[in-house]
Amino acid sequence: MQFKINFYMENQHQWLNYANQRLSPHYDERPVNCDIDLLVIHNISLPAGHFGTSFVDDLFMGSINCHAHESFASLEGVRVSAHCFIRRDGSVNQYVPFSKRAWHAGGSSFDGRQRCNDFSIGIELEGTDSIPYTQAQYEALVKVSQSIMTQFPKITPQRIVGHCDIAPTRKTDPGEAFDWQYYLNLLQRELRVIE
Repeated sequence: MQFKINFYMENQHQWLNYANQRLSPHYDERPVNCDIDLLVIHNISLPAGHFGTSFVDDLFMGSINCHAHESFASLEGVRVSAHCFIRRDGSVNQYVPFSKRAWHAGGSSFDGRQRCNDFSIGIELEGTDSIPYTQAQYEALVKVSQSIMTQFPKITPQRIVGHCDIAPTRKTDPGEAFDWQYYLNLLQRELRVIE
């Protein structure tokens, strides 16, 4: 599994050239002179445990119908996004340019710093804490991670965390179903290929 790494650049805002580009209204500017040095992995499915629906896309695009499912009532007025969303088939949607601040982490801290949205990139995997992720998702996640790490070299494997690591009292994702060792082994192998 070897990937060609490159970006589509427009006005210094980074977009993956292999992702489906969908500009979310839910983002803003990062603080001035703020290094991007953390990658956060999440999971999401709407409704929980249902895959292949349009509802995650609708949520990130600010157009979700909160009456479409009884569990969506709590999403009324929620403004959230991630930089990327990786579906079960490995396809990638990008909602926010990497140079901008996506609203994915909420109240969070890492390495003594608060407000992880300021200095992180957020990737959502279509999934739940307890359902195994697909091989296509792991491969896509490695490809996306490589692209990000090439552009932002302060993001190292040691600075790739789960949402559970930066908001442990609120969040559990990507959950016990996420095979960290497998992902990091794949990533390290690919990083060695491009050195």
